[in-house]
Amino acid sequence: MNEFVLACHNLHKHFQEAELHVEVLQDLEFNVKPKEQVAIIGSSGSGKSTLLHLLGGLDEPSQGEIWVAGKQINQLNQAKRGLWRNRHLGFVYQFHHLLPEFTALENVCMPLLIRGMPPKTAQNQASDLLVEVGLGDRLKHKPSELSGGERQRTAIARALVTEPKCVLADEPTGNLDRQTAERVYEIMLALNQKIGTSLVLVTHDQNLAKKMDRTLQLVDGRLKVL
Repeated sequence: MNEFVLACHNLHKHFQEAELHVEVLQDLEFNVKPKEQVAIIGSSGSGKSTLLHLLGGLDEPSQGEIWVAGKQINQLNQAKRGLWRNRHLGFVYQFHHLLPEFTALENVCMPLLIRGMPPKTAQNQASDLLVEVGLGDRLKHKPSELSGGERQRTAIARALVTEPKCVLADEPTGNLDRQTAERVYEIMLALNQKIGTSLVLVTHDQNLAKKMDRTLQLVDGRLKVL
């Protein structure tokens, strides 16, 4: 698995509620190469977000292996998994999940501070990336003072500020109008290519999926190559 940034083998996920047993993912095989951009599409409720949470170590599989940067993360305890995730993965969601009491700069600094970087160095690195996504004049603005597109650009900067091996993005522009969404997507793709990270993107947008290196469809708990 070391040749892949991200990989899973024999992945299963089911949910059990009383007598109801729901198989969401079944015997799923998936891998991502360095710098590769992969789109995952599928109908609502097909398990796309569940898969992304498993790949990011935010949930545990019912069965199987999940590898990130050469380490099987589902064998790590929660603390070690969190540290490994902070070092190697970035996340962008449909809802930005910025901390409302902090400025754009402070939000983007957060992953670096968690890593133990000196505050001044973290601020400089975060500021440079916010300038790059066109928010150089919004550093001290809180999320409530930013537009939807600006909030998502801040979230993208936060995901990429640590220069992770891979970014996992779950419908990151689902709440934006078409023009703003296109702008945010272009920024995200350009930064991914510049920094050299891989990208796994869950999306309903067929046009965006076509811009990726390859597209997979999640059907009946398994990934199908398109």
